[in-house]
Amino acid sequence: MQARTPGRILWAVERLDPAAADELLEIGCGNGAAVASICPRLDRGRITAIDRSPAAIAAATRRNAAHIASGKAVFLATDLACFESSAHRFDKAFAVNVNVFWLRPTVELRVLARVLKPGGALCLVFQPPSESQLDSIATACAERLVAQGFVAIRTVRHRLENGAAVCVHALWGER
Repeated sequence: MQARTPGRILWAVERLDPAAADELLEIGCGNGAAVASICPRLDRGRITAIDRSPAAIAAATRRNAAHIASGKAVFLATDLACFESSAHRFDKAFAVNVNVFWLRPTVELRVLARVLKPGGALCLVFQPPSESQLDSIATACAERLVAQGFVAIRTVRHRLENGAAVCVHALWGER
């Protein structure tokens, strides 16, 4: 039996607003909870989920075996900095509590610039241990996104049952 999906994951999926034909990238997929929430919304679309932990990928693969079999989900054990996607580009990418984005994400943001379609959306959701960290995390993310050529940066706060979260949303390149 699967554990209940955390509120921050459900909110991230809501913010991402996946369309039926979207090509999606999840960075740091953990046990695959977001993929399990997204795949029922996909028709012709697909989600590629990456995590640097082989154990996380194994758990996500078990959780989403039916979505893999249907061709809606693909899981890869890789770090974003090493991610290659020559086959296609993504409409949207997202991450939940992936701290590199507010630390030093230069290489990672270059990878996203390469794999996102022009105008592709990036949603970064964070639920830090302390609500007092929300503004500094959002500001740091926004500054780093702008420095790498992302546009239309906006942040949204949300109250969850066990704390607060923030989503930093941006578009790659042209609008």
